[in-house]
Amino acid sequence: MSYNAKIRADAMSLNPIDDALFVKMAESLKVCQEMLRIFLRDKQLIVLENVPQSIVKNLQGRSCILDLKCRLSSGKIVHIEVQKADDDDHQRRVRYNSSLLTSNIADPGTKFRDIPDVISVFISKFDVFKRGKAVYHVERIIKETGDKVYNGTQEIYINAEIDDNSDIAKLMKVFVEDSYYDDKFPAISERKRIFKTTEEGVNEMCEVIERNRAEARAEGRAEGRAEGRVEGQLSLLTKLVKLNKLTLKEAADAADMTEANFRKLALL
Repeated sequence: MSYNAKIRADAMSLNPIDDALFVKMAESLKVCQEMLRIFLRDKQLIVLENVPQSIVKNLQGRSCILDLKCRLSSGKIVHIEVQKADDDDHQRRVRYNSSLLTSNIADPGTKFRDIPDVISVFISKFDVFKRGKAVYHVERIIKETGDKVYNGTQEIYINAEIDDNSDIAKLMKVFVEDSYYDDKFPAISERKRIFKTTEEGVNEMCEVIERNRAEARAEGRAEGRAEGRVEGQLSLLTKLVKLNKLTLKEAADAADMTEANFRKLALL
């Protein structure tokens, strides 16, 4: 199979549970609104703004890219993440992304009571909690009294593993099954059909795949160069310590690490 044929086959095999196709589908406000009306069980819900791959910066640490951020007419902010692989602590992922988003939408001096509510929707191919439910609503509860308390955040975990014949489960079939479409979700089904079956849509997904892979290769090369510089610096500092040109503390300070870590990495 030629390279172009392989890219085309990869593009046609994508489903909404895959980041690449989900992001393209989420460019449509109608798709976002239809999806959130099902997930949040609100037929009157209105999406005012949809931002796929919304970058949330953290100047002090790890930033993140949200698969989708939406602003509702109610003033609430919803962010969605789709996840195929069960390879991390997903509750902590949701917690971190929600916290970072909250800090980014709160202007300096905003009263805490005026910070917009944030709803986190985590969509997965697998049952996160393994309790046999298609959807889980996680709430804050006072352990001693059993009372629910609300601080402006909601967490909703939705999966495609459990089919309870609900609208959410039916929508999840659209997310994960190649040839499954449902008239109950016309905007989502039509958008999926465009990117999986039409020449224009498939070509667009091919471009997305090639662009993503090129970016991944560039990031890999950059990381390799950075690792090489770190290894080179460590090697030089180790030599200087062995030649008594630097003390262990001076070398560790130059490498921005503790003496114990420097000794371990330098095999001293």
